[in-house]
Order: sequence, then structure tokens, then C-alpha cells
Amino acid sequence: MCVGAGAGRESIRAHGVEGPRRLSKGSIYSIAQTPDGYLWLGTEFGLLCFDGVRAVPWQPPPDQHLPSNQIWSLLAARDGTLWIGTTKGLASWKDGKLTQYAELAGQVISKLLEDREGAVWAGGLGTPTGRLCAIQRGSVECSGGDGDLGHGVFGLYEDSKGNLWVGVNEGLWRWKPSPPKTLSASG
Repeated sequence: MCVGAGAGRESIRAHGVEGPRRLSKGSIYSIAQTPDGYLWLGTEFGLLCFDGVRAVPWQPPPDQHLPSNQIWSLLAARDGTLWIGTTKGLASWKDGKLTQYAELAGQVISKLLEDREGAVWAGGLGTPTGRLCAIQRGSVECSGGDGDLGHGVFGLYEDSKGNLWVGVNEGLWRWKPSPPKTLSASG
């Protein structure tokens, strides 16, 4: 929940007659809206919570921290969890608890997606290799340590049939259904 912001918003509307306003000191890289109606803004300087009137810098509880304050990707999951992809790893925020995922420590989390089965997929960029991790019911399964994904994941998409597509620097994978299959361009 955002401090100082109202709850129960179904949509966000910025108010004011003075014209456009800056919400952030830096670039906004990602936007997500949680079920409570707040817009979350991932910026180069941290996470902001926007209630339709003002953007408030989000701070975790004193004993918790994000892997980095540079936020590249956000996902508001159906269960209300806010997934936060940073330049140094992945975290999730739910019910006042911030959780970090050691499996993605040091990775730039470029893409986040929740599939139809409720699994959260996190695509990371890294050197020497990137990672793709599926997180479901507290379990984390990652691929890419063998170099198959090159430097990492640049795109994630689930199609209407439930196929999970993964875009990497070297091409395209169909990750689900298993086993993962790389596709090459013909011609």
C-alpha cells in the first residue's frame, strides 16, 4: 500500500489545471497497476506509487531492501503481488513483506510475465549468461546457466494456446510446452 494515498481506486486519473507535471526525477522504465488501483512506476532512481494525484517514493520496511533502486520491470500479479525487476535481481512485495530471489541475484531483470497457470516468469540479462526463471508456489526453477539463452531474455509472451515464447539475442524459443525448442529463421 502507498503511504498517503487513497485505496480502492479502479482507475487512475491525474488531476490539475496547471498542465503536465513531472512525476519522477528520472526516466520511468516500467508501469504496473495493482488490484487496489495504485499505479507503480519503476524508475532509474527507485519505485514510486502513484495514486492519481501524487507520486510517492516507496520505501520498504527498515529491515528489508530491494536488490537495487534501478527498477527495469514491474508486474502486478493476479494475487496482488507486485513483482519488482531491478538491475541487480528480483523482488516481490505482498502483505508488507519483501522477498528477494537469490537465483536471479546480479541479473538485470528485463521482462516479467504471469502465465495462465499463475507462474511468474522472470527474464534476466547477465554476463556471461542470462537466465529465465519460473516462480510458482514458492518454488523457483531457472534455466540459462548453460549459455543456451546467451546474454539473456529480451522478450516474453504467452499466446492464446498457452505457448510461452522467449526472445533472446540469438533468436526465438518456444519454452512451453516442454521441452523448450529453439526456432530458426528459414531462408
